[in-house]
Amino acid sequence: MTNADLEKIVETSDQWILERTGIRERRICDDSITCADMATEAARNAMAMANCAPEDVDMVIDATVTADYTLPSNGCLIQEKLGLVNAVGFDVVAACSGFINGLTISRGFIESGMYKKIVVVGSEKLSAFTNWNDRSTCVLFGDAAGAVVVEPSTNGSGILSTFMKSDGRMREWLWSKVGGTKHPHTPDFAWDGTDKIYMSGSDVFKVAVKEMGRACLKAIADAGVKPEDVSLVVPHQANMRIIESLIKRLNISPDKVMINIEKYGNTSSASVPLALDEANRSGRIKPGDLVLMVAFGGGMIWGSALVRW
Repeated sequence: MTNADLEKIVETSDQWILERTGIRERRICDDSITCADMATEAARNAMAMANCAPEDVDMVIDATVTADYTLPSNGCLIQEKLGLVNAVGFDVVAACSGFINGLTISRGFIESGMYKKIVVVGSEKLSAFTNWNDRSTCVLFGDAAGAVVVEPSTNGSGILSTFMKSDGRMREWLWSKVGGTKHPHTPDFAWDGTDKIYMSGSDVFKVAVKEMGRACLKAIADAGVKPEDVSLVVPHQANMRIIESLIKRLNISPDKVMINIEKYGNTSSASVPLALDEANRSGRIKPGDLVLMVAFGGGMIWGSALVRW
């Protein structure tokens, strides 16, 4: 869906969207494709790249806020679809920070020795929860999924540090008010958009820039390296202005930042693994490189992870 397509839906323009967000187009699923379908395909691709057999997977974690059902979890659906007969599957609900949270959870299980192969997925069908009458938010979101396989390493590569933080006091800046057990759909529900994504963009922007910067520095410090040692930063692709502000705050070269927001928009928990995969396949990451991932999302919740490739 291009910006020109959106001009036919709401009062907006390609120039307005591009100047304020950096987005030119986004991918939107049709009704035949579910969030779990995308997650399954991403997991299958990651397992193929890792030469990982289905029976060897111990756990699948799907980070999503747009699961196919209230229950069961998408993790269980992926486990069944891929025939992961020896795995446990579950979801992590942490909005745009979900993949970082899933990566942190997988790190704990791997380092403890409890599990040896974990598939971590970030998948979202945000189009199903987008208010297409709200021009301030409908231009932002896209549908996507990305995945990695996490396993023990003995050569110095792998996850060096992770960081997570949340502050529920800011929850109403980015949320869906109606649809849970506190505000369920009722027979007389007005369908006024309160069950869709609402965002106070200016409030989110200010705290996102500050906390994403802090999260990056925390992950770097915990790993015992210096900011200049980082080879590539893979930030959550929420808004180009946020990414540009993060670049200034970290005082790094734009050449060290992976940006693909213009093609996909904000895909929430899928954003970081989607950008990571593109960076890897395009040759922007080499063995031994330090890759810093960072995300911020509704909750509010944010996190970072530093990986040696």
